[in-house]
Amino acid sequence: MGLTLISSQEASSSSSLTFSSGIDSTYDVYEFHFIDIHPSSDMVHFQFQVNAVGQTGFNETITSSAFKNYKLDSNGYQTVYDYSFDQAQGTSYQTVSTWVGSDADQVAAGILTLYAPSSTTYVKHFLSVGLCNYAGEGMYNNRIAGYINTTSAIDEINFKFSSGNIDAGKIHMYGHNEE
Repeated sequence: MGLTLISSQEASSSSSLTFSSGIDSTYDVYEFHFIDIHPSSDMVHFQFQVNAVGQTGFNETITSSAFKNYKLDSNGYQTVYDYSFDQAQGTSYQTVSTWVGSDADQVAAGILTLYAPSSTTYVKHFLSVGLCNYAGEGMYNNRIAGYINTTSAIDEINFKFSSGNIDAGKIHMYGHNEE
């Protein structure tokens, strides 16, 4: 079964983008495609956090692991485990793209996949692959995986940069079932 577009949001000097409806038991898996997300500030991180049903504050407990590949314009290349973006039962926003630049040609793009958010039996796993133009002139490929440590259903998700606004960009929310 293919992806079904549920909703889209477009930033224009927005502090954050929130999907507060459409995440329910209709689909087993939800994908959030972030496209040409451009920050107003330099050297910032694109992040997300969720709310369980009936909760506020976007502060659910997350455990995650992060690594990145990068290629700098100065020919440096490396793959590293990036412990600075891990969470160990943390309630902060989870970074999915790091050190995004604010030059006119620098953006973040990628996919965040959230598995079984409406389950009331299991924790909620997620996987993110994010690409960005590094503020120091190069490309980062961030891979983040983990789980949201709640058996309550998740029904809201919020995206923002670690500082400043989302100057421009789009996020599309898709659903698909296991079948």
